This record gives sequence, C-alpha cells and structure tokens, in this order.
Amino acid sequence: MPASIPLHQVDAFTCEPFRGNPAAICLTGGPRESAWMQAVAAEMNLAETAFVWREGDAHRLRWFTPTIEVPLCGHATLASAHVLWRVGEVPAGSAIAFETLSGRLVAEAEGDWIRLDFPALPPRDAPCAPPAGLLAALAAPSARVHEVPRPNAADGPSWLVELESEAAVAGLRPDFRALAAVPGHAVIATAQASAEGRDFVSRFFAPKAGIDEDPVTGSSHCSLAPFWAARLGRSELVGYQRSARTGIVRVRLRGDRVDLLGQAVTVLQGALIV
Repeated sequence: MPASIPLHQVDAFTCEPFRGNPAAICLTGGPRESAWMQAVAAEMNLAETAFVWREGDAHRLRWFTPTIEVPLCGHATLASAHVLWRVGEVPAGSAIAFETLSGRLVAEAEGDWIRLDFPALPPRDAPCAPPAGLLAALAAPSARVHEVPRPNAADGPSWLVELESEAAVAGLRPDFRALAAVPGHAVIATAQASAEGRDFVSRFFAPKAGIDEDPVTGSSHCSLAPFWAARLGRSELVGYQRSARTGIVRVRLRGDRVDLLGQAVTVLQGALIV
C-alpha cells in the first residue's frame, strides 16, 4: 500500500460549513520539499494549503497558494490549530506555538473562538497617490489609498483602499487581469460597516498570488485592525468580509500585535496518497 498523509479541509472564520475561507491542512509528520508542497497546493486549488509538523516545542507551519508560498496567512493558521486539537495531536484548548516565516505565532482557545497572536502591519498614516492603474482596475472613481508595508516581501507593499460606504465595497467588480498588472502584492478594499454589530467591512484581492478574491483574509486584518482602531477610537472591533462566502474576524489591537479571533468547522477529512 502506498504511504498516506492525513488531509483535512476546514472552513475558517465561520461556524457554518461552506462559509468563511476553506483551507487544506496536511499533517506531514515531518519536513517535505518545497516543490512537493507547492504541487500539493496547486492540486488542492484553494486560497491556501497549510503544511504542519512538530518541531521541538512547537509546530512548523508553511502556507502555499496554488502558485506561491506566502509569508503570513491567518485563516490557514486558524484551521491548523482547529485540526491539531480535533485529532488530538495537541490537547484540546492547549496553546499551540507555530514557527513560520513571520516568526512564532500562537493559537489559543477563547471560549468557542480561536485566538491568534499575529503581528500588527499598520498602513502608513497619510494617504498616498494611487499606483498606476489601481482605481481603474477596481472601477472605483475615487478613494483614499494607503500603502501597507510588508516586511521582507520581495513583491512590494499592499494597498488599502478606503471607500465611502459598505455598499461601495460590496459593489466592486474588479478587472483582475488589470489588477495583476498594478505594482505591489494585493489590495484591501474597506469601509465602515453599516450593520449593527460590525465595525468595518473589507474585501481582499491578490491575483498575482493566484487568488483573485480571497473569501476571508486573516492577514489583512493585521492592517485593518490598526487602521480602524485609530479612526473609531477602540482597540476591539468586529470585521466582516464581504466576499461571496462572507466571514467574521474579531480583532483586538495590542501595541505591535493583533489578536485575530475566529471560528472553524471541518468539512472534509481523508488522506493524501504519497
């Protein structure tokens, strides 16, 4: 019989199946070649596939889109913690330390939610001139654009685009081919929320990374949390991602760190034949 690797598909930042952001989680049992992990991620064809194995007192965690390895991913980290507790590799509710390209990240249970300790990635305070082609690709006639620095990222900054309303964010219909030609990594579109119980809404576009629109993006909330905390005067906020699948990300700003809180549900489990 060929060897197999446990494989789980988890919907993250939701408590309902088929909502939130799906991630594939491979419990590899040990290191694997990068080319192999990239091939598996292309096969899974989800926004991210995570590869997890125990390493000392922590777990090594790497994230791949169908086309590239990424330095930070929220939903696949949340999903990885959910799986490690669910299968009993880590005692339920115990803190999990992940060693990643963005340093050590920690997941802990907080009631029915999973809390992730992530770095804050604040946008620059002052608006900037939009990079060439950005607003045209978004079909947004006007917006305030802020640069989001991404440490050690070879593909440049992301762009946070603040629109006038939640309806304007929901109504965006980007030209993804044109958006892929815009300098920088990705685009976060955001506005203050109109519904009670939510503070801000967002959408996330990263066609250069093989993800036209990400359903729910934990890493973008590392920038959205400080951005909206400064404008709304509160450090604890609720974000709602207005993708087709939708999802809720609660955030808590703590200096240069951000707590991301979400829920998760397993929708598939099986084995990857090696």
